[in-house]
Amino acid sequence: MPMNLVHDVDGLHRIILTEPTGSSAEVLLYGGQVVSWKNERREELLFMSSKANWKPPRAIRGGIPICFPQFGNLGSLEQHGFARNRMWSLDSDPSPLPPANNQSSVDLILKSTEEDLKIWPRCFELRLRVTLSAGRLTLIPRVRNTDNKAFSFMFTLCNYFSVSDISEVRVEGLETLDYFDNLNNRQRFTEQADAITFDGEFERVYLSTPTKIAIIDHEKKRSFELWKDGMPDAVVWNPWDKKAKALQDLGDEDYQSMLCVDSAVIETPIILKPFEEWKGRQEISTVSSSYCSGQLDPRKVLYGFH
Repeated sequence: MPMNLVHDVDGLHRIILTEPTGSSAEVLLYGGQVVSWKNERREELLFMSSKANWKPPRAIRGGIPICFPQFGNLGSLEQHGFARNRMWSLDSDPSPLPPANNQSSVDLILKSTEEDLKIWPRCFELRLRVTLSAGRLTLIPRVRNTDNKAFSFMFTLCNYFSVSDISEVRVEGLETLDYFDNLNNRQRFTEQADAITFDGEFERVYLSTPTKIAIIDHEKKRSFELWKDGMPDAVVWNPWDKKAKALQDLGDEDYQSMLCVDSAVIETPIILKPFEEWKGRQEISTVSSSYCSGQLDPRKVLYGFH
């Protein structure tokens, strides 16, 4: 299936994936970051900031950035770690994953460098497979410990979804769950709402989440289904108006058309012994909104990838 490697005007290497129904995805070698996913009608499904900074070493706000080996400021490294600020390579040896038959995919790899070892002295290989199929985008991250001692890490796929109007969006699948509220000194609470809706700044880390979460966009009559495995936490974030104006790389009104729902490993970091490997998986698909609503009571959702 087609995969094109192009150089864009910013000098960044961009991989373009396409598939027969007409959908496409774009992945940068910089950060290993998916920056576009369009459906067969050429509608953009991922949000990209109107003020995104496309020049290294800055992070690019939008798409699906990768946070590794740290989430946020929960450690001694820069915000969200360094993987999203590094130049990745095409992976010439992506085994042992099965081949992505009848799909368009690319395999990327990031290895520890001398520069990285100065700030995080652990040898690693971080691999990512991005696969595009009809109506679906799949990301499979893998981390291998190539060091002679064990290490631990956090990991997050930050999914910036494009929505019509944040005040008309609801998230289902996280009801009754515990969460850390980052706007309230990371205190732990239990979700009381039947579904998550938005009328102000929102930043929570939901814990022990089910494998399926839905982001329901009433105005577009479209829902995103997020399936995840190996990443038990989920971050839900919208900066709202004041924070949006304070962020240099986010347009003042951008918050209205974006919502982050992330697949994450935060509360309990992964511990890898020498030569051990961790693997996660995330699939995003779009369905009619009426299909999802009311279907995602976490007490009824099977824990285990579909």
